[in-house]
Amino acid sequence: MSRPTVHDIAQTAGVSLATVDRVLNKRPGVRAKTILRVNEAIEKLGYVRDVAAANLARQRTYDFVCVMPDAPTEFLGELRDAVAEIAAQGAMDRVRVDMRTYPADDTHALAEMIGGLAKAPPDGLALMAPETPRVRDAVRRVMQAGASIVPMVADLPTVDCGHFVGIDNVAAGRTAGTLLGRFLPERPARVMVVAGTMTARDHAERRLGFDQVMAERFAHLSVLPTLECYDRAELVAARVSEMLARHQDIAAIYSAGAGNQGLVRALASADAGARLTVIAHELTECTRAALTEGTFDAVIAQNPGHIVRSALRVLRAEVDGMETIPSQERIRTEIFLKENLP
Repeated sequence: MSRPTVHDIAQTAGVSLATVDRVLNKRPGVRAKTILRVNEAIEKLGYVRDVAAANLARQRTYDFVCVMPDAPTEFLGELRDAVAEIAAQGAMDRVRVDMRTYPADDTHALAEMIGGLAKAPPDGLALMAPETPRVRDAVRRVMQAGASIVPMVADLPTVDCGHFVGIDNVAAGRTAGTLLGRFLPERPARVMVVAGTMTARDHAERRLGFDQVMAERFAHLSVLPTLECYDRAELVAARVSEMLARHQDIAAIYSAGAGNQGLVRALASADAGARLTVIAHELTECTRAALTEGTFDAVIAQNPGHIVRSALRVLRAEVDGMETIPSQERIRTEIFLKENLP
């Protein structure tokens, strides 16, 4: 049996080919009753649209924007490199990707940048941003202007964008807590937690998951208040060194953010790398070296290339009105030890 065509839809619904085309492409000018009749014909016939062929016929180009902070961390550098690589290859798939960065500590500039997109909205926006009221309102304006939005790395649940591309950060924090607790001997000790900022949802969720496991399974460990170091290596080095000097009974460190070069320096200065259990995030040159040398015990990671590719696939599917493949778009939490480094 041959596949149903737009001609079959038009005949079944009793409308013109032009009307079917308007309904399929969600263009105005069709009455609600007619749209319903066309959609009923589509369902009855089991019609599946060949989006690639339709886009090729219309010479359709997807216009996407990726927005992320300009912070000089290794993980963000890898994310930006992944966007640049896809942008360079995008012409072959009729995808135009514009990467824009904002000052990591200036959410007002970020909100202004996002809000400006509402004047001439792209087809889709992949966004790594903190969930402040200004940012939330700016994102909503772009959505109302017609752009699809996909948050990356850190979710924006109050904006209700739909699909989030990134790991489950609460689960990642629980994983860190489980590893750290099982690595340590079962006796009272202090645990230091280092993060970028608790206003970043991904860091806050990691701390939440970590604390859950500490309370549930490792009550003999005393977890210190979070050291917020804004992912700056020099600040991490200074504050960690100060804490190690003040608390001689610190047995472990959980680094929930970036700036791990500073952590490595602080551990070396205190000659503490061998005696402390250290769990960090993201497999970068720094954390890989720290694992290899035995300074870090485990690294919890997510693949930056997969994140960017997935975000753009999800945007494209939303623009086309198509379903995604859940297993393909699931960003997996990876655990690296010295023994399983790729």
